[in-house]
Amino acid sequence: MSAPNSSSTSKTPPGEQAGREFAPRDDLLAALGEFSAAAGHEINNPLAVILGRVQLLLPGETDPARRQSLETIAGQAHRIRDMIGDLMLFANPPAPRLQTVNVADSLAPLIDNLIASRPPSSTIPPPQLDFTLPSDLRVQADPDQFRTVLAELLRNALHPTVAATRVLLHAEVSPVEPRCCLLTIRDNGHGLTPNEAVHLFNPFFSGRQAGRGLGFGLCKAWRLTTLQGGHIKVVAHGVDHDPGSENFATEFHLHWPLTSTDPENEN
Repeated sequence: MSAPNSSSTSKTPPGEQAGREFAPRDDLLAALGEFSAAAGHEINNPLAVILGRVQLLLPGETDPARRQSLETIAGQAHRIRDMIGDLMLFANPPAPRLQTVNVADSLAPLIDNLIASRPPSSTIPPPQLDFTLPSDLRVQADPDQFRTVLAELLRNALHPTVAATRVLLHAEVSPVEPRCCLLTIRDNGHGLTPNEAVHLFNPFFSGRQAGRGLGFGLCKAWRLTTLQGGHIKVVAHGVDHDPGSENFATEFHLHWPLTSTDPENEN
């Protein structure tokens, strides 16, 4: 997949150097959605046959070695099925059911769950997660899909391999798009090289830093966001600093439409 568009970032936190701002190519990810729909269907059919045969053979298998082999086949086939599920969700997500969503009320339980379910690591302590969510900020969104997008972006920053000691989530009315809410997620872990930042939204990009946006998580976040009139950008400050420093290395900027102030347009 070709590189996303990039430009200079327009807003930099105090005391930090400006980074490069990257946005996913909407046309290329849309083409990926069309491919995913076809590929998911074609792969799912033979996979169902494989799983069906394994399920028929397992109950009557008494040889321990062959039984273990069949269980391994079944486990890997289920793993493929899960990936196909991501493909199909990316290709044909459910239509959003838009309503007024209070950002703080919606995200506070999600943040608690993410903190409780972070992957354990014996060498890297869990990062501190700070958040600023104004109580009166409301967006027009499908509540479940809105939380899914934020969950994917936060999981990306909290992953142990990113090696962040601090992650910040901040919400405000966008200073450059007044009709949008700007949600910013920053981490001070390993930064992104320009090549990694360009391909960050590409699924299974082989050159990507381990743990940073693997699979369809960021693609799915982009898909659900654009369906509801929003957009995502990533700001990369480079990799010439130590992970865990005070300066943030990577930022995600999520722009989401605010709730209309016109009662006739409210859902």
